Parts: sequence; structure tokens; C-alpha cells
Amino acid sequence: MRLLHNPRCSKSREALAELTARGLSPEIIDYLTHPLDETAIRTLIAQLGIAPLALVRTKEALWQAQFAHAALDDDAIITALAAHPKLIERPILIHHDRAAIGRPIENIFTLLDTPA
Repeated sequence: MRLLHNPRCSKSREALAELTARGLSPEIIDYLTHPLDETAIRTLIAQLGIAPLALVRTKEALWQAQFAHAALDDDAIITALAAHPKLIERPILIHHDRAAIGRPIENIFTLLDTPA
């Protein structure tokens, strides 16, 4: 079990605290310090079962300034996420071959409670 975590994000800290309170110890991946490459982002998107745009923090100022008004295909979105990891939604729990974005936080517990 791995948690894509931003220690400055309250939702990410909340997810980690809830996991810890349940006796779980996920591997913490600070994806801002150790960014995901395009291959890892593609894998993550498949694990989440979403379109690339659903992984983007579209209200982030960087997205609004540089990408929101561009006609981006999925490959361009993935390239943007790899180049600018702060655009990736968080927190994300990866468990076996599936993942969930913790917004709301209950999503990560639904993932854990659902048989693989």
C-alpha cells in the first residue's frame, strides 16, 4: 500500500492520520519531491480507472494560467502532470492494482474495503 502524499495538504495529512489510526502503515511517496514520470502517471490513471483530466487539480493557478485554455489531448495532459507534479490530485492511495483519490477521504477506505 502506497500513499501519494503532499505533507502541506490538509486532506493528505488527514488521510495519513486516518490510515495510521486504523493501524495501517502505507509507504509514503512525497510526489512533489519524487515526481512520477509519464509511465508511472499512465499506470496510476489505469489503476484509478479515470481519464487523465480527472487527475488534474484544475483550480490550481498553474493549470489555469498555462493549460486551462489549451486544447490538450490525453498525452499532453500526462506530460503536463509529469512536468508539474503539483497539478496532481491528492491524496491518492494505491493498493494492489487499484487506486483511489482521497477526495472525499472516504474513497480511500472504500478502496480498502472492496475485495481486489
